[in-house]
Amino acid sequence: MQALDIRPCHLDAKAETLRVEVRSFLAQALKDLPAAERAKNWNGADSAFSRQLGERGWLGMTWPKRYGGHERSALERYVVLEELLAAGAPVNAHWIAERQSGPLLMKFSPEVLAPRLLPAIARGELLFCIGMSEPDVGSDLASVRTRAVKTEGGWVVNGSKVWTTGAQRCDYMVTLLRTGPKEPGDRHGGLSQLLIDLKAPGVTVRPIHNMLGEHDFNEVFLEDVFVADDFLIGQPGDGWKQVGAELALERSGPERYLSCTQLYLEMLDAADASNPHHAVSLGRVAARYAALRQMSLGVAGMLARGENPATPAALVKDQGALLEQAMPDLAHTLFGDTRTPGSRLDQVMRYLTQTAPSFSLRGGTREILRGIIARGLGLR
Repeated sequence: MQALDIRPCHLDAKAETLRVEVRSFLAQALKDLPAAERAKNWNGADSAFSRQLGERGWLGMTWPKRYGGHERSALERYVVLEELLAAGAPVNAHWIAERQSGPLLMKFSPEVLAPRLLPAIARGELLFCIGMSEPDVGSDLASVRTRAVKTEGGWVVNGSKVWTTGAQRCDYMVTLLRTGPKEPGDRHGGLSQLLIDLKAPGVTVRPIHNMLGEHDFNEVFLEDVFVADDFLIGQPGDGWKQVGAELALERSGPERYLSCTQLYLEMLDAADASNPHHAVSLGRVAARYAALRQMSLGVAGMLARGENPATPAALVKDQGALLEQAMPDLAHTLFGDTRTPGSRLDQVMRYLTQTAPSFSLRGGTREILRGIIARGLGLR
């Protein structure tokens, strides 16, 4: 079995100084945000708030200045993410574009799409979503059926995507599709990525409402959508490789274990310091938070060194989801009989009890992640 090399990573004084600045800004900017809204964590969206972050240089922090970035360290960016998530800030509008789409374009379209689009992402003005999942395909991305056919000056796309987060408010969708045939013995061949303008003719976005009645997910239908050659990301046939790099960015951040931060804070406020069951149970959560934070920081360090964090990132995501999904059950065990109906704790518990099941689906199901981990450890 191969060992995972997740080295300890420590934040420097510069990063901690930045933390004080971010925390002060959030205390003022979010002073009127209710606990029930904070509980949405990085699923809450506010385009105006995203633009405020852009004005302060807190988007595209590590990107080169020629792309509108600020050339700050990966650890400084990590501190900003921690503070945003701990405060329950509504960051989802810019989240995907800044977290993974921008780096994807820098790596695979550095001379065409990156200089054209990244400055607006860094200002919080340009929003992206991800078109990976499809109906009847599940987590098997190699089986996508959306197809792009070459034509003069570009591609014609037909197909559909599902569970597309935020498509109703986004400008572009990074889309995994088939541009060539599957080769014998190579399920991942013939896949490419196109950047599709969601306002283009032939694009239809339809809402999928969750059990809370919220509109976050969407179906996206593509009917004879023309995409110019410039909007091919990378090279034809490189889609699977690109998706792997993209998902490593998606799975390793602090959002993978801090989604239930508001519930933990409410439990701490409601806890009885003299009750040993409260102290032990909430102390164990704190210990798990600390371990996951060190793992996630270690992945941030790998990214800063230019290393491939795919396996450690999958491990962070898998273990983070286990912690997050256990939090509502713990809250019901400790406070289910004593909480006041309509209280902050009650509202946050109700919301996260209904949304936590999705935490092991987004960014890859538990089964897919454990397959990646097993392969990375040489076990399959």
